[in-house]
Amino acid sequence: MKKVSLRELPHEGVSHDPQITKQVLLRRGDLPHLTAFSRATLSPGQSARAHEHADMFEVFFVEAGRGVMKIAGAEHQLEQGGCILVEAGERHEITNTSSSDLVLNYFGVEA
Repeated sequence: MKKVSLRELPHEGVSHDPQITKQVLLRRGDLPHLTAFSRATLSPGQSARAHEHADMFEVFFVEAGRGVMKIAGAEHQLEQGGCILVEAGERHEITNTSSSDLVLNYFGVEA
């Protein structure tokens, strides 16, 4: 059993852009095939640059705010309550297009 609370977790930079902060709830090794389960906050106008993961799938759930996720060149709107799956090898980029924080809960699963 493992129990964590966002109130107790430190903020750390995401690997793609240390200006974007996340709190890691679960890390690789805590659960088979999981690479991480995190909560990230993008400030208004902030972007996570385009990147891809050959070895994992990522699932994003929009807790708050709005934004755009480009996946393989196609734009997808992100809105509160929405969920999007990025498959292994798909190039993706996230941009906060709103005037408030974009808060994402996301996890990765090994491909």
